[in-house]
Amino acid sequence: MNTARTHESERTEAVHQRLTVSFHYPVVFTRGVFRADNPALIDQVRRLESDRQHRALAFVDRGVADAWPKLPTDIERYAEAHAEHLRLAGPPRIVPGGERIKNDLGVIRDLMHHIARGGLCRHSYVVIVGGGAVLDAVGFCASLIHRGLRTIRVPTTVLAQNDAGVGVKTGINTDGGKNTAGTFAPPHAVLNDFELLRTLPDGEWIAGAAEAFKVAILKDAEFFAWLEARAEAIPARDEAVMERLIRRCAELHLDHIRTGGDPFETGAARPLDFGHWAAHQLEAMSGWRVGHGAAVAAGIAVDSLYAERQGWLIPRDAERILDALRGAGFALWHPEFDRRAADGSREILRGLETFREHLGGDLCLTFPERIGARREVGAVEPSEFEACFDLLRSRFGPRGR
Repeated sequence: MNTARTHESERTEAVHQRLTVSFHYPVVFTRGVFRADNPALIDQVRRLESDRQHRALAFVDRGVADAWPKLPTDIERYAEAHAEHLRLAGPPRIVPGGERIKNDLGVIRDLMHHIARGGLCRHSYVVIVGGGAVLDAVGFCASLIHRGLRTIRVPTTVLAQNDAGVGVKTGINTDGGKNTAGTFAPPHAVLNDFELLRTLPDGEWIAGAAEAFKVAILKDAEFFAWLEARAEAIPARDEAVMERLIRRCAELHLDHIRTGGDPFETGAARPLDFGHWAAHQLEAMSGWRVGHGAAVAAGIAVDSLYAERQGWLIPRDAERILDALRGAGFALWHPEFDRRAADGSREILRGLETFREHLGGDLCLTFPERIGARREVGAVEPSEFEACFDLLRSRFGPRGR
């Protein structure tokens, strides 16, 4: 850039650079992903360079390793069966699961050190087997080494298979906040193995359904009606229902990322964060006792009641949402909702300010306008949310139950 200066005026010249970058990542639905005769993983390893051997490091969520003790050995045997194209740079590494991995910067440093010393290049792979928190944390580390290594995600929870694992974000929790540090780093591929869900505790099995309700309420009335009719089959662990729920929810998330015009969230609106301002605050306030899916379900309830009070959502549809969430096994009241700050205000409402900061300065919340449609709102009334929390307590709190 050349800059010319005179006594009369200052002139600035600029060269405008525009780049278009295309990302492609398959989301594969399979079973027995680490069986030697299953081509799903090796096909993705070979997708860009089919005639070379690729180095890889594998990371396994401790909870998954405990539930599937042979899994690390299965990964090693898979690599041996496909040694022409895949070589592990070390044995699979077991890592902490849940929010612990995202909260501990010491663990994050160890992960980065391990990846950096793995002899990987930008044609190598980091294979991540675990729930959403592990995908987030290990993916975050991989996105920083060599300015971004290829990651292959193998999500092992409902929430990860239908939402967190198919998106383009990574993140860790710092300074008491949810995902306060992170990157946009689309994966190389996502391999959803339904068999890995069978050992999930009941709470984890249910949790991911919250994201399905979220996206159905905003984008697909027919899918919501399908969920509503089968809500009680979710806690009953009906596998056919859960498989369909995961696939349709993943499709809707992928469609939004692909066609919504803002995959890296540079704008103000984030429709897929419906219900999340309260959910993120609840998770942090509970010391992560309340998991993400459970928190999102409660956040959906709060925002649906707010939409009803504003006249955007008819009372019948608000009731349908609350009834379906309850039928699916979600608690819609948590004692943290009643915690008060020194000035007497509800602490949960601080989530609005945290969310505003996360969005980049301007608050923009998404609410249902009717089931299957949405509206973006730039200003809200905290007193209206106070009324919503009072209503939730009266209906679903200890006395309401």
